[in-house]
Amino acid sequence: MEIDQVETFLAVATYGGFHRAAGALRVSQPAVSARIRSLEESLGVKLFIRVHSNVSLSAAGKALRPVAEQLLRTVALARQTVQEPQSAVGGVLNIAAALSICTYFLPDVMKQYHSKNPKVLVNLRSGTSLQVLKMVLDGEADIGVARSLNHPEVETMTLRDDPLILVGHPAHLAARQRRVRLEETESWPLIFFDRGSSDWTLSQGLFRRAGLLPNVVLEVETIEAAKKMVERKLGLSFLPQIAVTTELRRGKLVAIEIINAEPLSRNLDVIHPRHRALSPDAQAFLLLLQNAAAAPVPLTRKPVKRRRARKRRS
Repeated sequence: MEIDQVETFLAVATYGGFHRAAGALRVSQPAVSARIRSLEESLGVKLFIRVHSNVSLSAAGKALRPVAEQLLRTVALARQTVQEPQSAVGGVLNIAAALSICTYFLPDVMKQYHSKNPKVLVNLRSGTSLQVLKMVLDGEADIGVARSLNHPEVETMTLRDDPLILVGHPAHLAARQRRVRLEETESWPLIFFDRGSSDWTLSQGLFRRAGLLPNVVLEVETIEAAKKMVERKLGLSFLPQIAVTTELRRGKLVAIEIINAEPLSRNLDVIHPRHRALSPDAQAFLLLLQNAAAAPVPLTRKPVKRRRARKRRS
């Protein structure tokens, strides 16, 4: 059993076919077939059931999958163990992240990292989740931060949930409208962003599954643009929690709970190459990411205690 055979086995299992696995691994389909055939011969079992163009795991394949995943994790750990333990002075750290994560989550992490590692040059590039994955696979980024990223060649660690929440301007809503049913929001003026993105699909799908047609009054390209429109009372919008935490805490925006619909949940994930050991600089950055994600997220404004005025003595 060879490492590339195990990688190929997991790729076929993940993508459900030899052709898609070949594309993900960037090898030819015959190479994928040859690796799987050699692996099956070495184990003496059939790992996949092939019916026409459909490929599924056999009983033996299902049993092997968790062991194969653990094997690749062990290999990655072994490579990391023998890596030079001391950080290189004046190193370079390449990070790729989704634009919203660059804007709303990473600035505080970067500030902490720079204060502890002032000689490390950090290159931060943004893109869609798929672009972030590609940069990590191509070796252009040591670490990627995006949403719901999985691939057989990367380790994926979920940092925390980052739901889409419906927000509006406090002057736009009565107190009784903070907890509503989905059908009540159908006629509300709604602002959507980044047509065709996963966020757009999630929020649109919420209405579609209920047989409702949202009243879209405005579509914009970015999260920040949508937020600014909501702040100017042009409508309401489903926005990522990390993008509106400050505004909710300060009372500039309010969150609306939809009591009869499932939450629009998404994972905030960090990825790194499974077969390249993380440098000490990257490990330090990963630890800061985990600590930042573990911190509680305040979403409501704290009540202000008013002091009683003292009576003046005559």
